[in-house]
Formats: sequence, C-alpha cells, structure tokens
Amino acid sequence: MIIDTLENGEYYGLGTAWTAAMDFLRTLPVDCAEGEYPIAGEGIFARVMSYRTKEPQEGLLEAHRNYLDIQSVLVGSEMFECFPTNTLDVDVPYDPSKDATFYRRPTIGPVRVDVVAGRFLALFPQDAHMAGLVNGTPPQTVKKVVVKVRLDLLRS
Repeated sequence: MIIDTLENGEYYGLGTAWTAAMDFLRTLPVDCAEGEYPIAGEGIFARVMSYRTKEPQEGLLEAHRNYLDIQSVLVGSEMFECFPTNTLDVDVPYDPSKDATFYRRPTIGPVRVDVVAGRFLALFPQDAHMAGLVNGTPPQTVKKVVVKVRLDLLRS
C-alpha cells in the first residue's frame, strides 16, 4: 500500500505505466465526466465515479490479483479500511471476470486512511480494502477516480 500526495507520485520508480497513471491523475480536471478512460494502451485505464459514503458495516472488503488500484478523490473525502489479505477469511472466492476476491470484515485491526483531493492510495494484491466510508462526517457525495494498472506493466 502506498499513501501519498499526487505531487510525490513520481518518486516511486514503478515504471512507465505508473508514470502514465500519475500523469493522468495530476491532469484530470475535477469537472470531468464519469465513465471509463483509456490510459497509455491496453492494461491501464481509469474509472471516474460518484457515490455517497457509507458506514463500514455497509461496505465490501475486496482485493484484486491482476490489477493495482490507484484511488484518488476529486470532490469530497472518504475513508478506507485496509487489511492484509493473509489475515482475512474469504467471503466470496476470486472471480476472474471481476478480478476480485471479497472478504469478511474483521472487527479489529484495520488501517484507516482518509483520502481527499490531491492524495492517492495505491492498493496491491495483498491489500484488501473497503472504500467509500464516512470519515467522521455525515454521509456525503464523493467524486473519485480509480486507475487500474495491470501488475505485469509495473517496472517496465
């Protein structure tokens, strides 16, 4: 897991796909349309979406095998709960069509991360995550972008 500001994203040395993702995130206008955006060829793309934040008991805890998630908020703020996958019980087995395994949420032990505009959270296969959570404020509408980078493109 990497938590940082977009301005520091270039320092991680994870290859051209990572650089393309960071360039996309730094230049994406806040008023962009929701939907899917291709980035630098096959295996790297972004999804822009809006939704209301929710309580943790309403969320889904997931992890991906083939894609890195880089999540950044454009408008509003949200909290993430993150857990190492090797400490969790599987709720829904891996589905290759969704590149997702869903886990049961434990009652203790999350790393909680607040993400606001200008920050990003990069989540690797070992990082189970629950996004879209309230962070001490009433539920709010969040507009965010998730960049998906196929793992074999990192460091190339």
